[in-house]
This record gives sequence, structure tokens and C-alpha cells, in this order.
Amino acid sequence: MAHPSLEQMMARMRAARQAGSANEASPEQLQQLRELTRDCPAFTPNLLELARLLRLTDEPGVGTEDALAEIQRLLEQAVQASARSAPSLLEFAHFMYVFRDSPEQAEKLFEESVTSALRALENSWAGLIDFWVTERRTDTLEKALKLAELAERVFPESARISNVVDDAREKAVRAGLLSLDEG
Repeated sequence: MAHPSLEQMMARMRAARQAGSANEASPEQLQQLRELTRDCPAFTPNLLELARLLRLTDEPGVGTEDALAEIQRLLEQAVQASARSAPSLLEFAHFMYVFRDSPEQAEKLFEESVTSALRALENSWAGLIDFWVTERRTDTLEKALKLAELAERVFPESARISNVVDDAREKAVRAGLLSLDEG
């Protein structure tokens, strides 16, 4: 059996969304999402969507503990499949805090989510500053300098931010946007 392509998985997820509501799943919608989970257990968007819908839906004949166990398994799978991405960690932390009354584990997951999100933000800002500097236009250099100020405040110890900020200031001095003593 060939693994479904990304386009096929997205189409199946869209079809499942159309089979129910965003706030309370239909039996058909849950079946379609579960089938997609079986066919592609690492497709994180589906895992998170199914877990969210299961939290919002009372399935006939499914006990609370069984539903919570399935949700927890899906969220653990999403965390693993996403390489511990911030959104997956956040969903799992929220679940553990609210539904499993596990504040210690939730706190660790929330902290890991923050660390992951900050790492992504640091890399994104460094990339954006670098992109704007590379464009070498007055408007992009001005945007790079403005973001550089914020990035330095949020990430004062970051070598990556420091390097792109230094480059931005150097280019801004050459462009006449900053004086030598400002750069």
C-alpha cells in the first residue's frame, strides 16, 4: 500500500471537515479523521484536529475515560510526529492541565512549548532582518533597524541576532540612515 501524498491527505482532511462541524463532529467526520490517522499516523494537522474535535464531541457509547485516553494518545503522537513543535506541545500541555489535572507535567510542556516558539521566533527574526538588509533599499533597511531593536531586547544573548543586527547597522551607516556613532 502506497503512502498517501500530501495533497491526498489534505483533500481527505478537507472532506472530513465538510462532513461535520468545527465545534461538534459528526460520526462520519470522526470516522474519516480516524481513518486518515490510521493511514498516516504522523500527519500532525489531522492528529491535532481529531484530538480537538474529540474534546468537543460526546460520542454515543464512548466513556469519558476512553475518550480522554484517545485524545491523550493523539496528542502524544502529534508531539512526537512534529518533532516536539510548539503548537503540538501547547495543545498537549493544555490537555494535561485541564483534562488530566497534571499541573507538573503541563508546566514542563508549556515551558518546552515556549522554548520551541522562542527558538522559531529568534530564527525567523534573524532571517527577516537578513532578508531586509540584503534587499538594500531604504525602506527595507529601516524595517530591519526597527526589528533589530526589538530582537536585541527579546534575545540579548543571541549571537545570531547580534550578527544580523550588526550587519543591518553597518549597511544603514553606508546608506546614510545612521551616523557612524549610531551604528
